[in-house]
Amino acid sequence: MDDGLKTSSTRTAKRRDVAARWIITLGGVTVIASVAAILALIVGVTIPLFQGPRADAIPTVTLAPSNGKPIYTAVDCALSGGGMIATVWSDRGAIARVDLLSGKPLERQRLSGVEKHPKHRLQHVEPLGRGRYSLLWSDGATSLVEVAAFDVRQLAAMPADPSIKTPIVQAFLRRSDSDAFTQAVRYADGRIVVTRRIDAETAAGEQDTQTHRTVLHDQLVSRIAAMTMDRAGAALYAGTSDGRLIRWQFDDAGEPSHREVVRAFSDGRAVTALTLALGDVSLVVGDRAGGLSVWAPVAADGVQKLHRIHRLRSHDGAIERIVACERNKTVASLDARGIVHLDDLTSERALISVGSESSPLQQIAMSPRGDALLGRESSGRVIAWRLDLGSPEISLNTLFGRVFYEGYNKPEYAWQTTGGEEFEPKFSLTPLLFGTLKGTFYAMLLAVPLSLFGAMYVSYFTTPAFRRAIKPAVELMATVPSVVIGFMAALWLAPILERWALTFCLSFVTLPVVMIAFMAIWQGLRRFDVARRVENGYEFLVVLPVLVVGAALAVGLSGPIETWLFDGHFRRWLFEGPLGLPFDQRNCILIAFGLGFTVIPIIFSIAEDSLSNVPYSMTAASMAVGASRWQTLWRVVLPSASPGIFAAAMIGFGRAVGETMIVLMATGNTPIMDWSPLNGMRTLSANIAVEIPEAPVGGTLYRVLFLCAVLLFLLTFTVNTAAELVRQRLRKRFGRF
Repeated sequence: MDDGLKTSSTRTAKRRDVAARWIITLGGVTVIASVAAILALIVGVTIPLFQGPRADAIPTVTLAPSNGKPIYTAVDCALSGGGMIATVWSDRGAIARVDLLSGKPLERQRLSGVEKHPKHRLQHVEPLGRGRYSLLWSDGATSLVEVAAFDVRQLAAMPADPSIKTPIVQAFLRRSDSDAFTQAVRYADGRIVVTRRIDAETAAGEQDTQTHRTVLHDQLVSRIAAMTMDRAGAALYAGTSDGRLIRWQFDDAGEPSHREVVRAFSDGRAVTALTLALGDVSLVVGDRAGGLSVWAPVAADGVQKLHRIHRLRSHDGAIERIVACERNKTVASLDARGIVHLDDLTSERALISVGSESSPLQQIAMSPRGDALLGRESSGRVIAWRLDLGSPEISLNTLFGRVFYEGYNKPEYAWQTTGGEEFEPKFSLTPLLFGTLKGTFYAMLLAVPLSLFGAMYVSYFTTPAFRRAIKPAVELMATVPSVVIGFMAALWLAPILERWALTFCLSFVTLPVVMIAFMAIWQGLRRFDVARRVENGYEFLVVLPVLVVGAALAVGLSGPIETWLFDGHFRRWLFEGPLGLPFDQRNCILIAFGLGFTVIPIIFSIAEDSLSNVPYSMTAASMAVGASRWQTLWRVVLPSASPGIFAAAMIGFGRAVGETMIVLMATGNTPIMDWSPLNGMRTLSANIAVEIPEAPVGGTLYRVLFLCAVLLFLLTFTVNTAAELVRQRLRKRFGRF
């Protein structure tokens, strides 16, 4: 009977063991598979950032104009409803929209106001983006036209100077936000006439028109080979046949307020094409040798001067035309062989090349969204490409290197994703990586010494009763939500630290001095039995008042010292003095306290367990041969517990790296690269929390944020792997853990 029960119990236990083994195995495999799936997901979202662009040729029809000869095609081509819509201008000013895939005309309109030019032809159409065009007529008049879906209207028209009989080479008409129209006309004899017309309404409700005309007299004007103007009519750029760039800046009246000449090419190669990229800051310059460079005003000695900030890939022939995308910093350049290159200015990436020398292109146009490119051959045949540029502004250099951005004086690491439609986004992850390591460094600088010294004191110096009370209290710190810690650090501790900044700095002097003085005095008191009894686990009762004295001394000295040495304002002296350190209210000192508060319980608990698990026989043997408690701890206990202590520090490091709410609330979230503890930073985790609400799904910012998550994973994985390797070496060396 007993044998039967024993056999039945054994079988039941085995079945339970098998079930438990499979359940545990299934749970472990599920966890590993979940982590792998999460990693695959975030990596999969980031992969399109690095995929190459594509250009798929679209079969189109040959445009056959019914009224006049088309002088310009596909100025605002767009992909719409599966069709490729092109815009065709006739030499009489008629405009037509045509579906290039089917050849079906969608609409044809005659420009209102063209009756003013009944005997003249349209010579040139210049796209300005957003449906606006600058038209040049054969009589020298210019028109500013806005083309909407079913509306073509003339915004302004300005005649040429009737006193000048010289043929017109190039002309521009621009409109600023203040309803000021600027016309710039370059004549064959080298003159440039700039006319500014301001339409305003008087107090009586009457229309008042003021016109101011300026002739640019310059010895270099006769050498101009290419010219362009910004959309507001505030700046005029020109390139000469001997490799120089000229920039005129105009005031409100149209008078040139600033003139600058830059030797762009030392070998004297001619500038053949100019255009302004999105935002009208960067000037894209094409030359006779096929070079393509980007220039922008850069502050030098208090003056804005043109400086080359990017160099793009070169063509094999002279560049004849450059077209800028209306959505990003992508440009399409056409050379004399009929080949088109698409490049991004910020990343300097060579995107794609289209066209062939057998059928060279004469005109090119890009859709407003940058998803289509059209080219027209001399025969009138139109070639179209569907573009998928991906994320042209992303490259390894823009993510991790220095980039010369618009408005900057030198190449910088920068993260900035918002700033308007014409803003140049900056996606450098280097400041975020730096901020992550910086915040973790200052947190560990506070947490590791306090945690380890606390663990050593609780394990080997204090009384068992105090150990039983203090360890649960420290572990209870880990239950405080990080959002509460960040809230307290940002709204309570930050104003206190700002008000008592000098006191905090003085405490680094007064506390060690007072402590050293106390230890010197204590050496004389140790001959008394009371002092020796205090050393048996009750040292904290004496040390705490000493620390209070040191803090009180810092408080008492801060006022006189601030008045005497810092003219009554310590924080202003930090910034304006020789140190030049700005003091931000939310800085890394707050991070050290806030983030350190969350890391201390983890390091303390693991380190204390490692120290307590060192066999008592080892410590007893050490003390039996005459070693003191401190010598035993330093020479015997710490080496034996070093694998566990190192693991505790690395786990704390990983906890600090991934923290979000504290660094989000207690810092200014400024992505700067400065080791000063008196200013803030932005970490990878905080950056994800800040930017994800504004990131369009599938956009570049959205994928870059997932890349931040990948970097966080790789950082913690690398740290944990290195920690495990070091722990195993320590374990093998000391033969215990």
